[in-house]
Amino acid sequence: MAENNPFTHPHARIHDRTILHLDMNAFFASVEQQTNPHLRGKPIAVIGAAGRTVILTASYEARAFGVKTGMRVHEAKEACPGLILVTTNNRIYTHISRSIMAMLHDFTPLVEVFSIDEAFLDLTGSLRLFGSGEQVAHLMKARIRHHFGLTCSVGIAPNKLLAKLASEMKKPDGLTIIRPEEIPHLLERLPVRELCGIGATTQRALARYGIATCGELGRFPVDILTRHFGVIGERLHRMGLGEDDSPVVPAAEAEEVKSVGHSTTFDRDIERRNDILRWLLQLAEMVGRRARRHGVLGKTVTLTVRYADFTTFSRQTTRRAYTNRSDELYRTAVELLDSISLAQPVRLLGVRITNLCYQGEQLPLFGPERKKALATCAMDSVNNRYGEFAVTFGSLVDGEEKGSRVISPAWRPEGIQRVEVE
Repeated sequence: MAENNPFTHPHARIHDRTILHLDMNAFFASVEQQTNPHLRGKPIAVIGAAGRTVILTASYEARAFGVKTGMRVHEAKEACPGLILVTTNNRIYTHISRSIMAMLHDFTPLVEVFSIDEAFLDLTGSLRLFGSGEQVAHLMKARIRHHFGLTCSVGIAPNKLLAKLASEMKKPDGLTIIRPEEIPHLLERLPVRELCGIGATTQRALARYGIATCGELGRFPVDILTRHFGVIGERLHRMGLGEDDSPVVPAAEAEEVKSVGHSTTFDRDIERRNDILRWLLQLAEMVGRRARRHGVLGKTVTLTVRYADFTTFSRQTTRRAYTNRSDELYRTAVELLDSISLAQPVRLLGVRITNLCYQGEQLPLFGPERKKALATCAMDSVNNRYGEFAVTFGSLVDGEEKGSRVISPAWRPEGIQRVEVE
C-alpha cells in the first residue's frame, strides 16, 4: 500500500500530510482553443459527435452564458446562440493527459490519476526537496502553461477530500491551500454537496435529518447515520469533520479493475436489427481485445441500451465459463438483446464484462477451438501493430454507421483502463 512507500515521510501523521489535487481547467475545450487559435476567446463546447451527444465540456467563455457539462446541445445553443460546437478529438486529449501525468512524477512518485484531467499527489516526502506544497504548485502550473499552453487549478490540504475541495474553490488557474487550523471554520457553513462523494441522492437523504452543511454533518450522532446509511455512515461523519485517511495510490499499487467495457453513442438513432448486431460485434471485439491484452477473462456479460428519449437500462447474464473471446461475448450480448423487446430506436449501446479473473492464456486442446484461438491471436497482433480494426470481422466491413466514443471517466493513461481512442 502507498502508506508503506519509502518516499512517504517516515514521521508524517495522517493529518500532517501534504496532498495536492490538480484539476485541468475545461480540459477538452482548452486543448481545442490552444490547438486552434481561431477558437481562443470564443464560446466553444466539445461534443461527442456533431449534433448529437450532450456537452462534454465548455470553454469559460461559454460557461459565462450558462453552458454546462451534460447539457443537451439544443439547450446549450439556446443559452448561448453564438456557441461553437467542436467534435471531440480524443487522441490529442489522451496524448496530452499522458504527458502531463508523466511530468507530475518529477515532483513525487506518489501520483494517483483520478481521471483524464485530474490527479492527486502526495508531496509529504517531497517537501525537503521543493520547500513547500505552494512552491510545488507554482512550479507545476508554470510547467504546464509553458509546455502545453494550458491552465490548471490546484488545491493543497492535509488529505485528498479537502485537496479536491480546495481545487474547486478558485477557477480557472487557481491555487487554494487549506491548512489544518482552518478546517473547522471552513466546513461549518459549507454545503455537504460540495464534498466529493456526496451526490444528490445522499444530499436529499441527509436533508431529511436536517443536515445541510458539513458542520451539521460532523456534529450529527454517528449511530443514527450508521443505522440509515450502513457502513458509509461512519465515513459520512468523518467527511463532515474534514477527515480522510485514504492514501494516494499510484497506478502500480491500484486495486484490480472490476470490469472491462465499451459503449458508443450513434450519430443517429438505429433500429434495424442488422445495424444493432453490427455494433454489438464491434463493441464485443473492443472489449475482448482489451481483455486479452491484459490477460483478463470475464464471466458476467452486461448489455446496456439507451433509447432516443435517454431512457437507459441494462441486462446481464453469467456464463458457465470465463471468456475473453470476442465471438463468445458477441453471442452472449445477442442473447441479452433477444430477451428485450425494444420499444424505441436506440441511441447508445454498451457491452461490459465483470466477475473477472486474471490468468495466462492457454491454447485449447481440441482442433477447432485451437484454430479459433490462433486466429484471434493473429488478429490481435495485426491490430496492435497497425491500429484498431486494421483486421476485423467480415460483417463489419463497409459498415456505414458511426458512433461517438466518449472517453470514460474510468480512463487511465496506463494499464487495462487505458483505452485506444480515435
